[in-house]
Parts: sequence; C-alpha cells; structure tokens
Amino acid sequence: MQALMRSHPSVAAAALVAAGGAATILGAYFFQYVLGLPPCPLCLEQRIAYYVSIPLAIVLGFAAAKNAPRPLLAAGFAVIALAMLYNAGLGLFHAGVEWKWWPGPAECSGPIGDLGAGGDILNQLQSISIVRCDEAAWRFLGLSLAGYNVLISLALAAIAAWGAVRVWRGKSQGA
Repeated sequence: MQALMRSHPSVAAAALVAAGGAATILGAYFFQYVLGLPPCPLCLEQRIAYYVSIPLAIVLGFAAAKNAPRPLLAAGFAVIALAMLYNAGLGLFHAGVEWKWWPGPAECSGPIGDLGAGGDILNQLQSISIVRCDEAAWRFLGLSLAGYNVLISLALAAIAAWGAVRVWRGKSQGA
C-alpha cells in the first residue's frame, strides 16, 4: 500500500475511503442482522454518507488511475470529505442524545404520541416497534456505535481531504 500511496496517492486515498466505508457499513449490518440490534432513525441517517461515499470513492479510484482531470478528482474527494464531516457531526449529535446531553428527535426519543381513538389501542400497542435513539444498544470502551461512527467519519474525511489536496497540487500520480 505504501508503494501505491507514493506512486498514485489519489488511487490510494480512494481505495482507503471505499474499503473503510465498506467495512463500516458491513459492521453496521453485522450488528443489525447477526447480533439483532435494530438501528434507530439516527443510525439509518448516518449510513447515507457511506452510501454516497463508497461508490463515489470507487469511481474516483478508477478515474484517478485513468488520469481524469484534476479538478474533477479534487471535487469528488471534497464531496466525500464534506459528507463525512457532516456525518461526524450527525454521529456526535447522536452520541450526545445517547448520553442525554440534549434531546433527540421526537420520533425516536420522545414519548409515544397519539394512538388514535379508543377501541383498538391494545392492537396498536402490540404493533408499535420504536427503536430509541437515546439508548445506546451497544458500547465498547465507553463509546457507542454512534461514537465510533464519529471517529471513522473523521478519519475518512481526513483521507478524502488528503486525496483532494494531493490531486489539487498535481500529485495524483507519481510526483
């Protein structure tokens, strides 16, 4: 990988973002489908940045290998960096909701609202499945999945920003 980083840093940056993002999403799917921890609405929203960044990083990697125009590559890396920075902020907000530092969205942190008129309340209560945003389903070393998402998103944003700077300075291929 070091040789690739020296000879084609933009290809390496794209590969790292795509691999890191894919590993993160696969980890989220593992927690959801294997360990049975359903995601809350904020968890699902945090996945969107990965759904955008992974395919964009793959395209950028191929484009960089084919010597695509520098402004196009730099813009692509900038989009990934901005998406991941936004995602880090969203993850930080979610972690704060879990730690009760501030309230979360009403749809996943507030009280159950109107259940309709009378008669069929028991059936409605049995069919409600709310995954709360203000309760961490899993923690390791004190951090929840939202907390780890902050760290991963910041790392991927830094890699994408590094790729953008390298491309912009004309060092996307061996310098």
